[in-house]
Amino acid sequence: MIETPRLRLEPISPELAARIVEGRREPTDAWHPEYPLADELVPLRSLASSAHPDPIFTLYLIRLRSDGLAIGGLGFFGPPDENGRIEFGYGLVAAARGRGLATEAVMAALDFAATAGARSAAAVTDLDLASQRVLLKAGMTEVNRSETQVFYERELTRP
Repeated sequence: MIETPRLRLEPISPELAARIVEGRREPTDAWHPEYPLADELVPLRSLASSAHPDPIFTLYLIRLRSDGLAIGGLGFFGPPDENGRIEFGYGLVAAARGRGLATEAVMAALDFAATAGARSAAAVTDLDLASQRVLLKAGMTEVNRSETQVFYERELTRP
């Protein structure tokens, strides 16, 4: 688990991933009505079918510490490669945006990844300015741009 002053990032088990994809909510789940986000479904399906997921570089629920509500997700696309590079993605439900929560989650996850041995991080976003601001505030640098996407990277140091 990864904690920040306002958030708790909880690893998602294959069993929980399957329930999220199927929409099988239990009373204790405390998922925001807009969760899961559509672009999380593919990685969640992959995790649900995984027999041995990576215990660290996996998918995480993003929960508010104040009330325990799951407001989004953050995921690593596997463990670091041979150069120590990880890729990640994140998303929050619309009601949770604009309060710095995504930046807080990304910064904490990158610190956690560095502690676990990752040496650099990469992320891709569409041309949405809010997503670009999150990555820039988290210390990422734009390294490339296409007509539809912006590519970011950052070296990681142990906190």
